[in-house]
Amino acid sequence: MKIAPLALIVDDEQPIQDLLRIFFEREGFAVNCASTICEAEQYLIAKKYDLVVADIYLGKGTGIDLLRQIREYDKNTMVVLITGNPDIESAAEALRLGAFDYLTKPIYPHQIISIAKRAVVSKSLVEEIDRKNSHLDAIFYNASDGIILVDQENRLLQINEAAMKSCGYTAHHLGACVLDIESGCTGICRNTLAAVLGDGVRYTVRRLECCKKDGGKRVISFSASPVIGKDGIASGAVAIIRDETELAFLEKQLHRQSVFGGIIGNNIAMQRMYTLIEALADVQTTVLVNGESGTGKELVAAALHHQGKRRGKPFVKVNCSALSENLLESELFGHVRGAFTGAVENKIGRFQKADGGTIFLDEIGDISIAMQMRLLRVLQEQEFERVGDSSPVKVDVRVIAATNQNLAEKVKLGTFRHDLYYRLNVVRLIVPPLRERSDDIPLLTEHFLEKFSLKFKKPLSAVSNEVMKLLMRHSWPGNVRQLEHTIEHAAILCHSDVVSVQELPADFINSVRNEWPEEACVSVQDQKMTYEEALEKAGGNKAKAARMLGVSRCTIYRKLQK
Repeated sequence: MKIAPLALIVDDEQPIQDLLRIFFEREGFAVNCASTICEAEQYLIAKKYDLVVADIYLGKGTGIDLLRQIREYDKNTMVVLITGNPDIESAAEALRLGAFDYLTKPIYPHQIISIAKRAVVSKSLVEEIDRKNSHLDAIFYNASDGIILVDQENRLLQINEAAMKSCGYTAHHLGACVLDIESGCTGICRNTLAAVLGDGVRYTVRRLECCKKDGGKRVISFSASPVIGKDGIASGAVAIIRDETELAFLEKQLHRQSVFGGIIGNNIAMQRMYTLIEALADVQTTVLVNGESGTGKELVAAALHHQGKRRGKPFVKVNCSALSENLLESELFGHVRGAFTGAVENKIGRFQKADGGTIFLDEIGDISIAMQMRLLRVLQEQEFERVGDSSPVKVDVRVIAATNQNLAEKVKLGTFRHDLYYRLNVVRLIVPPLRERSDDIPLLTEHFLEKFSLKFKKPLSAVSNEVMKLLMRHSWPGNVRQLEHTIEHAAILCHSDVVSVQELPADFINSVRNEWPEEACVSVQDQKMTYEEALEKAGGNKAKAARMLGVSRCTIYRKLQK
């Protein structure tokens, strides 16, 4: 239903009031009439009018005075002033104060009605523009991205809170040329805005590292576009700045952690293992993880859990070799108060804590025959009894077991139950030792360098070519864990950004020299490789070339620039 426009007629002559009321009501207006400014104020306080038609001369006041008061109540009300004695001064003042029109008597019906209709349409357009502007202001000032608006002379017109916070702009910078503003950064965004104004095309810069005013670094994505008017000419430019520092950090962390929760490796054997983990993740069967000490069996178990549908449930780890039989039984199944000396209260076991999730039984080959029997019952019936209690406890737990021993051989020797072995060995997942995937050593070394660079707050970027040769030659009986400890030792002693042989553990160097006496003492200087040759051999990878030469990446960049 269309709402009738509301008009207020203010005139101290009753016949004119009556006549104008008739004209307006015929055209669908709702009309109120007032004879004085005081009476008109009462109406203006009570209602919002689309149109006010007022005589200039109103006895104790003027229509100009009323116009000033109307602007205090509603800036969008359209005001038409009428006078029988026109003069330039009153007309100029009326228009200065925002009167829609200024008419002289006599007033003709078609004239006043035409003006009234145009005034109502104009008010509607003004209010629509105000609504759109308020919406734009809400978006502009509440956007989490920084927004910068400049005019065609590259002067700063508007900035939102996010831009002030991230770029160092203040309200005092408004009106200044952005190229002249010193905000403490490299100025790439400001220069890009100037380029947009010059070329009239959109520019986008993704993942740019810039400096904040306090000296801190951040990663941003930046886009700038020309603001095109109706005439097709650029009246300025707008820039959107998105801070992606946290996203870049998370992506880097994800890259560091490779595909499966911290497992690092691109070797073909590792790729096959990833495929098997992916296939087993949602298959609720028992998995036996075999591998030497230090190969990362716990990481494999965690990947099986976190890749599957139990990922939101508990992942409980138990090192079976670290506890005596009695303690292990209580740890796995829990006990009730008074079950044994020292059992002063009830205790929930690891199986019960893992209900709905996964329990990881590391070093399963070290448990006793009695514990093997109890474990077999849990695997078969998904229930157990707490120590000192005969009431069965039902659980829904996926079991992943791990060992560095040959369980099949232990079954032959009678030290491991064959029925438990077959129950555990439904699917066996073998983690390859590091000596069988030595092509992963550079990748693992880089990962550990980054880890210890953060931990010790040192700029560790690479290991020297000689160090890498030693790492690649070693048989690594302690596997990935031993490599990690070796890099950690070197990181602690290192005083530059490149790890040299001097920082490696002495027992590691001696071990390699015993294995490869003819290789271990080869010096990188003997290779006589130029920077260009190293870069070509590294396929353009500057970090790899730096490692081959035993220098930092900064040195490579500096030499290439020269």
